[in-house]
Amino acid sequence: MASLLPSLRRAAPRLSKDFFVCYHCMKNQRLTPQKLQLPIKSNASRTIRFNSSAAALPPRGSKTKKTSPLSSLSQTIVKGEGQKIAARPAKTRKQFFPETSSNGVAYWLLASAGSVFGIVVFGGLTRLTESGLSITEWKPVTGSLPPLSEADWASEFTKYKSSPEYALLNPHMTLEEFKQIYYMEWGHRLWGRFVGLSFVLPAIYFVARRRVSAPMSLRLLGISGLIGFQGVLGWWMVKSGLKDDLFAPGSHPRVSQYRLTAHLGAAFICYTAMLWNGLSILRTNTLLLSPLRSAEQLNQLSKSALSPFRKSVAGLAVLVFTTAMSGGLVAGLDAGMIYNEFPRMGVGLAPPASELFSSFYSRKEDGSDVWWRNMLENPSTVQLDHRILATTTFTSILSLWAYTRFHPTVRKALPSACRKGMLGVVHLVFLQVALGISTLIYLVPTPLAAAHQAGSLALLSGVLVLGSRTWVPARTRALVLKRAMGRELV
Repeated sequence: MASLLPSLRRAAPRLSKDFFVCYHCMKNQRLTPQKLQLPIKSNASRTIRFNSSAAALPPRGSKTKKTSPLSSLSQTIVKGEGQKIAARPAKTRKQFFPETSSNGVAYWLLASAGSVFGIVVFGGLTRLTESGLSITEWKPVTGSLPPLSEADWASEFTKYKSSPEYALLNPHMTLEEFKQIYYMEWGHRLWGRFVGLSFVLPAIYFVARRRVSAPMSLRLLGISGLIGFQGVLGWWMVKSGLKDDLFAPGSHPRVSQYRLTAHLGAAFICYTAMLWNGLSILRTNTLLLSPLRSAEQLNQLSKSALSPFRKSVAGLAVLVFTTAMSGGLVAGLDAGMIYNEFPRMGVGLAPPASELFSSFYSRKEDGSDVWWRNMLENPSTVQLDHRILATTTFTSILSLWAYTRFHPTVRKALPSACRKGMLGVVHLVFLQVALGISTLIYLVPTPLAAAHQAGSLALLSGVLVLGSRTWVPARTRALVLKRAMGRELV
């Protein structure tokens, strides 16, 4: 308001002439506005409003360049207010989530994936040493501490004595021997709690500090839920080995192969999500450093000649995962303890059909479930399935490598990083095949079996790394193009 006073003082003398004109007298005397030296028509002053910017506009059809005092005053006021508005800093609405996630989030995701990799291998050791059924209760909070007194150890040992595993396998086990298998399972569960806390708490911190994009925050929420669900699956699996009615009478006490495979599959999915998203963040931030060059790289990957290769890499990831899950069925049924030779199984490449599809495993009178139950519950058929899947995976990887090596169009269009990733997958599959055959021939020794399980996850990691180099995510491409257009305009 104070800024209007100088303008009012300057316009006051001219305003008095216009405000105190008698238009009735002017009409009777037939005076025109020009004789009274009014720059505009007399009826225009009645429509002028003091605070209206319309006063600054000349009348429609008027050719005069002169303005009234009110018009000049209005222009002065509007101009002054416009200068004030222009001088104010522009208020932009700041979004809570940034456009991209920080590299720190990516390194944390990769470290979490490494922790999951370790717990998968350690879980395999727990199963191979038959330690998984030593703890017969699930206490997510109080179970974080092991027994601290002799009375607590005696109580835990008494609970274990009531399990089928003790009655059928370990009736002569001492307390010291029980402590060894107890610590294995306790360490596995404690590691699982560490995986959960080391993921959920930093995830909350990164989101609160606005270092995670909106899509990535939803993915972190999904992974957190998957970790919690994995703990539930673990206890559900252990529970299946604590009751006699969950496995055939007289058989080796073990957990359900279905629940074991579900537990293993959830761990693989959790690891895949952590690794893939960590690699995705690093790749996105690297591409945004030089958007013009990155746009050319993404256009090269988007060529139609590389479309079959990208889809084949995605198919390889599914095939490796399926082969690993069939290995979970082999482990749950101890199917690796039979037919310990390769490539033959007995007298031929496969056991007799009567053995592969035995009616012994059918639970319906009409035998309608004989096919799928033999595929999932017959140790001979399960091992044959695993061999077929492993051979298919090996052949597919070598075929894809040959396709990128000898197809002239693909070889020319494929970036160097993708060629190196493909070669790394070939090396990993050779190592995994060697570990699998050795594990089978030497009757599943613990070190080789654990290495074979680790090899399956390493092979999946290689395929995921290759996929991260060949895939063209739509959101990343849009960000790169946006930055590239901004650079060109500058």
